[in-house]
Amino acid sequence: MAKLMGAAVEGDDGGLGTGEEMVELYFTEGSRAAEGPLGADSSGVLHRAGARDGLPFVLGPDGSYDVELNRFFRELGGWGVRAANSVAAHARDVMLFCRFLHASRGGKTIWECDGADLRAYKAVRLHSPGEHQVSVSTWRRSIAALDKWATWAVYEGLLPAAPFRYVDKTVMTPQGLKRVRVNVEQEPDRQAEPIRFIAFEDYLLWRDVGLRGELPDGRPDPAWRGRHGERNAMFADLLVYTGMRLGEAASLLVGEIPPLGAGSGSKRGLGDLRLAAAVTKRNKARTVFVNRRALAALHRYIEIERDELITRRLAGPGYPVSDDTVLVRRAGRTTLTPVEGQGSWPYSRLGMELRRHLMAVAPTGELAGPLWLWLGQDGRPLAPSTWQSAFHRANERCARFDLEISASPHTLRHTFAVHMLGLLLRQTVRALGMQTDRRLTHAQVKRLLIGNPMRKLQLLLGHSQESTVYAYQDVLDEAQEIVLSALDEWDAQAAALETVKNVVPGDEHGDAGVVA
Repeated sequence: MAKLMGAAVEGDDGGLGTGEEMVELYFTEGSRAAEGPLGADSSGVLHRAGARDGLPFVLGPDGSYDVELNRFFRELGGWGVRAANSVAAHARDVMLFCRFLHASRGGKTIWECDGADLRAYKAVRLHSPGEHQVSVSTWRRSIAALDKWATWAVYEGLLPAAPFRYVDKTVMTPQGLKRVRVNVEQEPDRQAEPIRFIAFEDYLLWRDVGLRGELPDGRPDPAWRGRHGERNAMFADLLVYTGMRLGEAASLLVGEIPPLGAGSGSKRGLGDLRLAAAVTKRNKARTVFVNRRALAALHRYIEIERDELITRRLAGPGYPVSDDTVLVRRAGRTTLTPVEGQGSWPYSRLGMELRRHLMAVAPTGELAGPLWLWLGQDGRPLAPSTWQSAFHRANERCARFDLEISASPHTLRHTFAVHMLGLLLRQTVRALGMQTDRRLTHAQVKRLLIGNPMRKLQLLLGHSQESTVYAYQDVLDEAQEIVLSALDEWDAQAAALETVKNVVPGDEHGDAGVVA
């Protein structure tokens, strides 16, 4: 029955096995499980076993199901790996190592591996030339996944000791020098590749041609058949204007969208959007600011397109209610109140999987639609992978017009970071009373960015102890003002670029108006 619970993952096997007898990675899917021997009760079996939809599991070459290994994937959340993409990446890395052991190490299982097996695996994955050779960063990720499995297995008493060899090294961390245990097959960081970002003008062209279906000159494309161009463009704008990760933006709830003109940036029309710790990387909550135009577009989407999708769904097949569905009678800005039970649930504790199953209930007791912000054509929550597909199609469309522009969600995050760094630097220079046209040397820029402001303040005030000046840090609120000013400046620049872009070529004086 296990094979009916999921679909095999398509992808590169890294040259680690041939033929049909290979270890394979699958993902649980309740709707497909219902086709199995247990019929409709299969979904209930999966739910009681803790196998939610989208959970990865591995099958052996003979179709066998390793109970303990697959339990490891289910328990990754308790070991600091909570994001669905990260869990899937860990499962894929472990699966590939299992496949290598079976194909190239005499049919071993992962429970029988040792350091020699890992060295052989490294030789194949990292040092064998060819199209299947992986990068150092990919290898480091594989080692991290295998180390996590080994640590878990020893903790659970499934292995007497870690099968790999470790050494103690002193490394630099954000908290300073630390002594850590490192797998001997770990590979040191090589020179990091340049951060990939695109100019903002190129982003606008990529967005409008790739996502909105326009022609490169700004005219509508009669051949365009996309149905969600505005929604997809809005999602891309949200990434490039806030620097959010794909998973963070994809898992937003309607109630988390700030109202127009609210929050600490309201005097500029910015909305402060609080990202919940449960959906951010390393579970660190933070606040991002959405500019006025993007925020207004989000509200239009919620009030018009999204509402229409929900209305059509309710008038048709309606929304299914399963054991995973959480009915909600009230959803505020920071908390929600479920129909069953007492008290409220803060958004900060709601993980991505739970968010997908939140369903609003009207005062009359009728279902009112999902709380998940982004909905598909069927009115149901969009999976984060949908956005990856949308970006891929946008890149292909731009390529058809010979536009050498491509983007991924992470490219837009880098674009935000690079543009904001430049804006923040100029704002910082102004805040320090320096002229914006003054040419700074590399050393001056470095000191400006990473120098110790407390040390500088100590010298300026003449205190003998640096700790004495810590009392001043509570009144140094200029940092927040600098960030908001930079965001405001970028918003103005973006609006100006949009205006210039939309003027019909040859009619710069506006006699023919602008393209809608």
